[in-house]
Amino acid sequence: MIRVTVFKEDGKYVSFICDGHAGYAKHGEDIVCAAVSMLVINTVNSILEFTDDKIDVSSDEDRGLISVDFKNSPSERAKLLMDSMVLGLSGVKEEYDGRYIDISVKEE
Repeated sequence: MIRVTVFKEDGKYVSFICDGHAGYAKHGEDIVCAAVSMLVINTVNSILEFTDDKIDVSSDEDRGLISVDFKNSPSERAKLLMDSMVLGLSGVKEEYDGRYIDISVKEE
């Protein structure tokens, strides 16, 4: 199962972790994993390309891990991109009855 945990502090995004593999199908054919990867990687790339926000990104492809930490309070553009990612991931979770992805937003 893919577990996505998004962390907020005072209503603002501070970080997120996406970890694991969906297990929907074998490697290279897993459409759930592909959808989640595309949403997460596109969000990271969009924050880097379309905002001035500074983020730390780490990943481990074998483990299925992407971790992102905002260095400062995110801009409105970064917030919109993050909101979009959470919406998309929630849609994937709903589409597959929560069996392959879990997403949670934690307020600190």
